[in-house]
Amino acid sequence: MKARTVSSPAATPPSDAPTATALKLFVVLNRAHQAIARREAQHLAAHELTIAEFAILEALYHKGPLLLGEVQKKVLVSSGGITFLVDKLTARGLVERQACPSDRRARYAALTAEGTRLMRRLFPAHAAVIREALTGLSSVEQKHATALLKQLGKAAATP
Repeated sequence: MKARTVSSPAATPPSDAPTATALKLFVVLNRAHQAIARREAQHLAAHELTIAEFAILEALYHKGPLLLGEVQKKVLVSSGGITFLVDKLTARGLVERQACPSDRRARYAALTAEGTRLMRRLFPAHAAVIREALTGLSSVEQKHATALLKQLGKAAATP
């Protein structure tokens, strides 16, 4: 018996130009982000780190010790996710928790000496991977894209 294929009618694309343009930009932005994130993830995987773990290490490397809530806001991970990730990095000897002198309930996350050594080696190589991933645009185009995307983000965040 021959298998019957069922096809659904093709969806009609939006007919108004502003919606079609917005949808196209949305798809292009997502695909560009995915391509860059894949390169970043491959580089970090070679060092047995995820993008989220590296983001925590990078925040602590550049900002110094931070309250866990501050780390959470910087790397855009849930509070439970931050606890889990900091626990993993602590187990690896890269991060340590420190008590907050003014609030017994609060805890700081800080790089250990080993975490600092890792970031001194890893961050320049990571920056080079990102720079290489963005070479599809000139430096001037990157600055222009940054300004446009910042404007887009602010407008999208406004209700």
